[in-house]
Formats: sequence, C-alpha cells, structure tokens
Amino acid sequence: MDDLELDTLLARAREETPADAGAAERFLAWHRAVQVAEGGAAPTPVPARHRAVWWPALFAGAAVLTGALLLRPPDALPASAAYDAYQGALGEGW
Repeated sequence: MDDLELDTLLARAREETPADAGAAERFLAWHRAVQVAEGGAAPTPVPARHRAVWWPALFAGAAVLTGALLLRPPDALPASAAYDAYQGALGEGW
C-alpha cells in the first residue's frame, strides 16, 4: 500500500455516512433509556453557563488609555533648547 492509497483510505474513514448517523441515534436512544431505567428522569438540556462579559470592555478601555497616552503629541521644546542643540553641535559662536 503506497501513500496515495493510504491517504484515500483515511479520507474515506473520516467521512460521515448514514450508517454512522444511525448508530449515533441508536446509542443515544439506548443511553437515554438506561438513564430513565436507573430511576433518573429523562435528561434535560443543561443551561449554558453565563459568561462574564466584562473582560472585553476592560481590555478595550486599557487599549484606549494606552493609545491616548502613547499617541499624544510631544510637548513643544522651548526655544532655548533649540539654541542649546545648535550650540552643542556647531560650537561656540556659530
């Protein structure tokens, strides 16, 4: 058996067939019957757990605050700072 034949075989094994769906239905029917026979009531769907939705708002607020702090324009340098920079680069009496 070469690689191509093996790939084809595994691809066919992964495909769901009507027989698979029927087997699943039979298993679920049997499982439910066993639960009822053991004295339990028919299974009821478990309600979905309520998830906390505050953490996306927290992350969004942190992102906005970070953006506001990092993207604000820098303070303007005083004119004397520019003069000091020129004097330091070109020397005295430029």
